Amino acid sequence: MNEPLDLATLRVIVAAAELGSISAAGDRLQLAVAAASARITALEEALGLRVFERSSRGVRLTPAGQMLVRRGREILVDMDRLSVDLHDYAKGLQGHVRLAANTSAMLEVLPAKLDRMAREHPLIRIDVVEHGSLDIPLMLLEGRADLGIVDMAHAPHGITLTDCFSDTLVLVVPAGHALAGTAPLALEQALDEQFIALHDGTALSSRLMRSASLSGKALKIRMQMRSFDAVCRMVAGGLGVAVLPLQAVGPQLASLPLATVPLTDAWAARTHRIALRSGVEPAPATLTLIDFLLR
Repeated sequence: MNEPLDLATLRVIVAAAELGSISAAGDRLQLAVAAASARITALEEALGLRVFERSSRGVRLTPAGQMLVRRGREILVDMDRLSVDLHDYAKGLQGHVRLAANTSAMLEVLPAKLDRMAREHPLIRIDVVEHGSLDIPLMLLEGRADLGIVDMAHAPHGITLTDCFSDTLVLVVPAGHALAGTAPLALEQALDEQFIALHDGTALSSRLMRSASLSGKALKIRMQMRSFDAVCRMVAGGLGVAVLPLQAVGPQLASLPLATVPLTDAWAARTHRIALRSGVEPAPATLTLIDFLLR
């Protein structure tokens, strides 16, 4: 049986699933609603099962449809990537790597590494996006990235981790604060302070919450910021204290009235790791980038 499951139909199904409407999917893909609906119906009839449950409110995936969309997204990402790679090769490029990295990697190691990589391998194109460590494994599993750099101690299912670089978390306080200049301390000793934290969902925020919980106290979060720089500026303004990687906030420490206090907690010494999808052989360009990251 020749099942009418081609890339165009797959795009219609994925779009309808994301938007909850075949009409909206048609609009996104610039396809008539009748044509979009006919593609889905033809596939359902050929397979002998329903992809969507239809109602006056739109469409909802059946269990079979959920599997189809999950696998279909991977296929579409691969096909779009193939198209980009072929165009790159037509231009004389020798490879294309999509790197998803956490903020610490962006600030601490990637500028110098990527600059050297670009000078030694100018025909390899590298696209870099910043994401939280907790988001990157899913990007790898869904085929939206080839390589990740994460702050994770243990590999999620389907992911392989390799040590890449280390950094150190410190307590950042306003200059003149009672804790400034004190001996190294454990986070538990600072939990009476108001904290300026990163937004929820980051590996660092999760680490702080877990450590405070284990000590039997709650982390008193006064504000949540989206960048290390914003956190430092709030601390410098006397609004609280923070825990940040020492190596990532050098410019702020040099220009703002801040002080740092070493932390004695074992988790303050972090190892960031290269993340890859298990069972998938990296492309030569990806292997070249990994070599540069590990030097």
